[in-house]
Amino acid sequence: MIAHRRTRPREAIEPPRNGGLAAAVGAATLLVELLGALSGSAVWLFGLLVFLPGAATAFCSVAQTRWVAAWTVFVVTLAVVVQDRHGNDWLDRALTVALTVGLALTSVYACARRIRREDEMFRLRSTAAAIQRHILHPLPLVTEDVLVHGVYEPLHEDRLFGGDIYDVVASPWGTRVLIGDVQGKGLAAVGAAFSVLGAFREAAHREPTLTGLVDALDASVVRHNSYAGQFGDDERFVTALVLGVGADSEAQAVNCGHVPPLLMCDGSVDTPPMRSGVPLGLAALADAPPVVDWFAFPPGATVLLTTDGLTETRADDGGFYPLPERLAKRLDVPPAELARSLHEDAREFAGGSRRHDDIAVLTVRRTPGRTVREETFRSVE
Repeated sequence: MIAHRRTRPREAIEPPRNGGLAAAVGAATLLVELLGALSGSAVWLFGLLVFLPGAATAFCSVAQTRWVAAWTVFVVTLAVVVQDRHGNDWLDRALTVALTVGLALTSVYACARRIRREDEMFRLRSTAAAIQRHILHPLPLVTEDVLVHGVYEPLHEDRLFGGDIYDVVASPWGTRVLIGDVQGKGLAAVGAAFSVLGAFREAAHREPTLTGLVDALDASVVRHNSYAGQFGDDERFVTALVLGVGADSEAQAVNCGHVPPLLMCDGSVDTPPMRSGVPLGLAALADAPPVVDWFAFPPGATVLLTTDGLTETRADDGGFYPLPERLAKRLDVPPAELARSLHEDAREFAGGSRRHDDIAVLTVRRTPGRTVREETFRSVE
């Protein structure tokens, strides 16, 4: 199951079909002609029909906009010629045609500019997605302890890069899983994401304890902020949750201001008791060092990790996505499909509401793992 979406952004406008466009333009022309005949004034024709090319600019292709513009110029010119039989002022007629031609040409130019910008943004987003696929390892990820599936979808917008991060490392002390959310988005957030991911991939093999690993991650964010400050960039913090899974029947976790995990085990959904510390980069402001929490994680159980892009999804009425309730209805969904199922359900829950954040969802499935005594794994803490 691949985590990254490679389709064109949903906000890209698809042009209408030619048949539907012709029908709509024909209906608008008949309506304007009818109103003009009933009113006996050319103002209706000028004030309504002349803006058809402008409407086409926002929705149609360049070729379709040219056709609408040409049709509009033809109909307006024909109407002006017909009005000449009634002795209307020639200057008014000339200005009407000139303005129609000017608006038609402007509409075609504006449509071409829109199409070029959409294509450029699509290329940039494709490049950004390719870069991000190299920053974040593709899912699923497998170790001796866990099988990790998931979904990652950055918010499609001009800032291009998302702020959610994740990684899985098989260390000498078990599997370490990271999920995090960098403050902000765009290129400024990518620097902090690089720092945390690089530190995690290196320190996970060096630090025997999760607290030591988290200290290394915090130090990486502090160093990044110090470097960014030299160039006038804003400082960043990163909410994160680090999970440690070994061969015994428990897991350990350190929560740095992140969304707490959910445990699916024996047909129920529970939130493991867990203390929440300060985000990475703010440890100097905390009253106490990070603390490791333990919870039961037997073989066959699954831990769901997510960012607030899922939990803060809003419906049209402003209500938040009820993740525990929706998860409880999906206990029979295979872990390989669970993250995608929740993601699609959240999109349906939001209805027509626009998404405002990235989304990362991981399912960490316990596998039998290595035969290591529990005392050996826990002694490092």
